[in-house]
Amino acid sequence: MKSKELAGRYALMESLKAEGVDTIFGYPGGSIIPTFDALYDYRDIFNFVLVRHEQAATHAAEGYARVSGKVGVVLLTSGPGATNAITGIADAMMDSTPMVVIAGQVASQALGSDAFQETDLVGITQPITKWSFQIRKAEDIAWAVSRAFYIASTGRPGPVVLDLTKDAQTELCDFAYKKCSFIRSYIPYPEISEFDVEQAAHIINAAKKPFALLGQGVILSNAEKEVMKFLEKANIPAATTLLGLSCLPSDHELNKGMLGMHGNYGPNMKTNECDVLIAIGMRFSDRVTGNRNTYAKQAKILHFDIDPSEIGKNITPTLGILGDIKESITMVTEKLKENNHKEWIDSFKPLEKKEYEKVFVKEVENCTGDIHMGEVVDKISKATGNKAVLVTDVGQNQIMSARYFKYKQTRSVITSGGLGTMGFGLPAAMGAKVGAPDRTVCAFCGDGGLQMTIEELGTIMQSSIGVKIILLNNNKLGMVRQWQELFWHKRYSFTDMLNPDFSMIASAYGIKNSVVEKREDLDKGIADMLKDDKAYMLIVNLEECGLVYPMTPAGDDVTNVLLEKK
Repeated sequence: MKSKELAGRYALMESLKAEGVDTIFGYPGGSIIPTFDALYDYRDIFNFVLVRHEQAATHAAEGYARVSGKVGVVLLTSGPGATNAITGIADAMMDSTPMVVIAGQVASQALGSDAFQETDLVGITQPITKWSFQIRKAEDIAWAVSRAFYIASTGRPGPVVLDLTKDAQTELCDFAYKKCSFIRSYIPYPEISEFDVEQAAHIINAAKKPFALLGQGVILSNAEKEVMKFLEKANIPAATTLLGLSCLPSDHELNKGMLGMHGNYGPNMKTNECDVLIAIGMRFSDRVTGNRNTYAKQAKILHFDIDPSEIGKNITPTLGILGDIKESITMVTEKLKENNHKEWIDSFKPLEKKEYEKVFVKEVENCTGDIHMGEVVDKISKATGNKAVLVTDVGQNQIMSARYFKYKQTRSVITSGGLGTMGFGLPAAMGAKVGAPDRTVCAFCGDGGLQMTIEELGTIMQSSIGVKIILLNNNKLGMVRQWQELFWHKRYSFTDMLNPDFSMIASAYGIKNSVVEKREDLDKGIADMLKDDKAYMLIVNLEECGLVYPMTPAGDDVTNVLLEKK
């Protein structure tokens, strides 16, 4: 690109344009005013979504990135504006979400003086970003933006923070944009070892009871088709992590469900029975493994991952295969024998039947008493043809949604996994709808989590974002209460919620809504919610003391699965 003289704020706009940015989430303030002034001239290029709180901007950017595969972009001011974004930045780091956060900063000559709304954003965010950098000169803007997008989107994705001083936004510079494609010492795509590929194929070909664990790395690598081909050629049953949900269609014959603390009974039990455990793009979280001292001790473990720091961090594998999964799995598949593990796969069926009878029937099919959370999720999933994007908040609503929502296509699940951020659901759903305007986006929230970011109903109103908000209202902090009931002698310490009239609040923001209190009204409520593409809040008043099963107690053996209340 031929250079031209621009003010720093316009250099930033042109840099974002060169990176193909179409949407920015954010909130203006004193230190970023010059850039917002430039943004005024780029209103036809960028869709700017004015949120009501900076944390919501980061979660919206996460939802946008997760559903679209693009980098989410956030623009905000210094001081409290920047620190309000910390939770979302940490969330993106934990869940490997590509995001670039651009924050205003006081003028460079005032740095270190405790100037009004000055904070050391680089120092604060270095531990929770892939890269954090302060821009003090306009001439560095193009270089920094190019580098930021490259780092955020390549290898294992994650958040990047650019701290932009006020004078860098206003001074002139010679602008020319060059996309970054190489950084010395940063190796986003490690070279794949042919020897490791050969060894992995040999171990899988010799397996009698192979079992694959699929994580979000499959989705981030765009390797869904390659992984499916791998599984089908060797006839390997698979289960997914919470973030890996939707990398395989729910009804695929080899998909055995979800792993982990509230995962399906069969996958958890079979983890400690398989002879080869194949982990693909997952990190062996404590929520998946339970007691690591007893986890899959009988199995040879193969760990496919792009991040060398993950291999051996939590579980020591027999063999680690480092590299981009899309490529490494393809290489292994070429060396696999076509196989048939019918007897092994059939051995899941009695476990599935047991879970169905003890859990599914009671939660979804033959419900009694007040409305159950699981039946609401199941009905909405079916009403959307299992084609909607699921966005959850955190708590019982999250786990019930993950268990009973079904998927036909990838990038259909957006939830806060590693950080478990209450308040994530509503703003993430806004971002998801902006990123996938042609898809139905269903946000399942509990009454506790919704009230942490309820102000974003204002963003939905102003930007006409057609999200479907399902408020699963039990007047409790349900998951904490569940732990108190099961493990803390029913000492219910501050988990009761005195809630407002959510219908009146939704109406005040111009959002259509309805309240369902009786089971016989649920189908109509769902139909009313889905009949058009406008925003809608379906408030479902539920049984107050429901419990999520199955459940493996924290730190316990992965096979110690509770299927019902003792």
